[in-house]
Amino acid sequence: MNMTTTTTDSSSKNSSKSPMRKRMIIMLVSVGVLMGLIIAFNVFKGIMIKKYIAGAGIPPQTVSSTKAESLVWQPQLTTVGNVRAFRGVELGTEVTGLVKEVLVKSGQEVKKGDLLIELSQDADRAQLQALQAQAELARVINERDRAQLEINAISKNAFDSSQADYKAKLAQVAQQTALVEKKNLRAPFAGKVGIVSINPGQYINTGDKLFTIQTVDPVFIDFTLAQTTSESIKVGQVINVKAEGINKNFTGKITAISPKVDPNSRNIQIEALVSNSDKKLFPGMFTNVQIESGEKVKYITIPNTSIAYNPYGSMVYVVKRSEATPGSDASKDKDAKDTAPKLIAQQVLVTTGPTRGDQVAILSGLAEGAEVVTSGQLKLNTGTPLIINNSVIPANNINPTPQEK
Repeated sequence: MNMTTTTTDSSSKNSSKSPMRKRMIIMLVSVGVLMGLIIAFNVFKGIMIKKYIAGAGIPPQTVSSTKAESLVWQPQLTTVGNVRAFRGVELGTEVTGLVKEVLVKSGQEVKKGDLLIELSQDADRAQLQALQAQAELARVINERDRAQLEINAISKNAFDSSQADYKAKLAQVAQQTALVEKKNLRAPFAGKVGIVSINPGQYINTGDKLFTIQTVDPVFIDFTLAQTTSESIKVGQVINVKAEGINKNFTGKITAISPKVDPNSRNIQIEALVSNSDKKLFPGMFTNVQIESGEKVKYITIPNTSIAYNPYGSMVYVVKRSEATPGSDASKDKDAKDTAPKLIAQQVLVTTGPTRGDQVAILSGLAEGAEVVTSGQLKLNTGTPLIINNSVIPANNINPTPQEK
């Protein structure tokens, strides 16, 4: 009786577990099918996206462009220089004294010998008059002794003494006259006066710097060049000078070349004389100096902005025309614009040469007339479609003139 009961209980447990197992299996199968569908959908989506991208192609990039042109350049040596006055001096007096009158104003043009400052000289003039009176008396005595000597009324020794006294008195007069003249400060040469800060009644000492006077037409330009250029420069050679902030080019000629090389910098000191008729160049100004040297050279030139620099060298992007390939998707498109020739970028390595203004010379790698990209290179690769828009183009001037605003 007990065995029968045990068998019945065991059968009821197995029958209760069987539906649970079936539900578990169905759930696992359902999850597996759902995961498979999700994976299949993602794979299909990726394939379709790739197909769409492949069919659409690389999006075009908008750039500006210009054509490489051939220009003849005159080789130049460039350096920096300083303006120096043709004549210039800081004026001062040789004597001390009280300023009586200032006869010059700041910035005034003066001529050689013009009286600039007069010091008080009343006492010195009184002393000069006294010495002149003594000299006149000595002259009269000397003339009287000369007449007496002719009739042998006095000895030759007495006449010589009176003559020496007369000459000594003249020397004293000359000395006092020079002292009085030193109380008058005159222009040593023609030029332009600087800032005058001296006032009447002011006491000045010997050697005090009162103001400057400068001759600024013409002016000297002092500059240096490397010793390697010694064969390219000579006296009389023409130079072009440009000063920052002045919208004008100045020309001049080399007047002197130092006969020695600076042992520290290995540079040669050079002096040039430049016309400055409108007096826009001032002593102490910084200038750019260009010297034409050698024979003219023909270069292929493009704007500086066209050059892209990388570790492999300099390169440019050349605009090329690419026609649709027969049998391709583009040739089968019904839209005519898709089958028309397209502009694409092609990377070209070049060798750059000298620069001039906004331009750079290309020594190799580029042919005359080639169309090069001048802006927008960062977003390009070889084969990138291009849209040319030259409404705004980079500067391409061989002699740029900076404008201050």
